[in-house]
Amino acid sequence: MPSLQQIRYLVALADTRHFRRAAEQCHVRQPTLSAQIKALEQHLGTPLIDRTPGRIMLTNIGEKVAERGRAMLRELAEIEALARQGDTPLSDTIKVGVVQTLGSYILPLIVPPLRESHPKLKLYVREGLPAPLLRQVQEGALDLLLFPLPIAFDDLESERLFREPLLVVCPPTHPLASQDRIDRQSLKGETMLTLEPGHRLFEQVRDICAEVGAHLSHDFEGTSLDTLRQMVAMGMGLSLLPALYVKSEVKAREGVVARAIKGRPPERTIGMVWRRGTVREPEYRMLGGLIREILARTAPEVTPIG
Repeated sequence: MPSLQQIRYLVALADTRHFRRAAEQCHVRQPTLSAQIKALEQHLGTPLIDRTPGRIMLTNIGEKVAERGRAMLRELAEIEALARQGDTPLSDTIKVGVVQTLGSYILPLIVPPLRESHPKLKLYVREGLPAPLLRQVQEGALDLLLFPLPIAFDDLESERLFREPLLVVCPPTHPLASQDRIDRQSLKGETMLTLEPGHRLFEQVRDICAEVGAHLSHDFEGTSLDTLRQMVAMGMGLSLLPALYVKSEVKAREGVVARAIKGRPPERTIGMVWRRGTVREPEYRMLGGLIREILARTAPEVTPIG
């Protein structure tokens, strides 16, 4: 019978497509991982890896075995979590995924207080794009996401944490910079810069441009919020940036200013996402309550929900 360790090695190789990185992920030497995968192939009587020079590909059977293996490892993790339910909540590791437009600006606010109140809690954080993060939580590589809502996946559960306004960021010489608060219709005819497709922020800015008659720039699409800020400072256009980013990176910088929009501002809803049915759901909801309490004290720029 294949061992769980062999299954772990195959899944790691399927995820990384690289023997060395898979070995590092599994905390073993590369020859050990290679030998165990070869032993798994011999046991199953079929090749799982297409060892083409210069790249690693799984065979069709290898992909199917890795997919079943992920499910096995998810169930094993649930069993282990179930066995720990009697322990103190939030005293174990939680693998957290966070979108690039949020991680660097919310984690410094919430991690220190969480460490103080729950010193045994360990947060393993991975930052990334929305689609890969959703796939990783579905597959069990991540436990929990800090993520823009809503989502529409039957196998995932979510809970709202807070609403975050989007602010207009412009050069200090721009006419709108002289206003304390900007009327939404004042954006008509302006060139708006945003992130590349694949980010939820791209979709929001695109929709606002269509609503008010602004021009969404296709000549430049940023890969990070910092890049957008720099392009705004160079006079290439305006942008709409999240309030926590503005708090962290705009207010202290020269070359750009941020202005709120009158009335109900455009905003994004940030929440937590996890696999439906996990035994750790009560623990995740407890964590969500703690995050709301922390943000209510430390981030007046956002509005906790619930």
